[in-house]
Amino acid sequence: MGSSIQLEHLFADDRSDPLFSSHLTMSQLKIMLLLSRHGTLAGGELARMLGVGAAALSGMVDRLVVQDLVTRAEDLNDRRVRRIGLTKAGTEVIDGIITAGVAKQRELLSRLSAEELTIVARAMELLVREAGSQAAEEAAASLSDLAAADPETGEN
Repeated sequence: MGSSIQLEHLFADDRSDPLFSSHLTMSQLKIMLLLSRHGTLAGGELARMLGVGAAALSGMVDRLVVQDLVTRAEDLNDRRVRRIGLTKAGTEVIDGIITAGVAKQRELLSRLSAEELTIVARAMELLVREAGSQAAEEAAASLSDLAAADPETGEN
């Protein structure tokens, strides 16, 4: 694990550049990352995911709307519900943050021999396999928790 941590530190500068240039607060970043992961969400659902109230979320979303990073629109099935989603500019900001450091990683990989690249590729396949397995397990656990929730209160 020591090598992994060393590598993370070597990439930290490249990865942090988009974060520092975005001028997002931590709460705004969390909102945008959740929208990137889950797509357009109802305001109430997003507030629950963040652990904040509707009023607090509304203010945070207002500031993101002004920056043209998210949209707020009526739900097509329920006009009382506001759906929040990333704009093209918001998607670009999040994609830039997520993929930061890729150029440096490509440069480093170009310096490896074919044999070394084969080893790295196999290691990446193993990591992707395990990450996918873990994500599937977490999704199954979340569905199980939802199924066990009290339909009246939404609580277990």
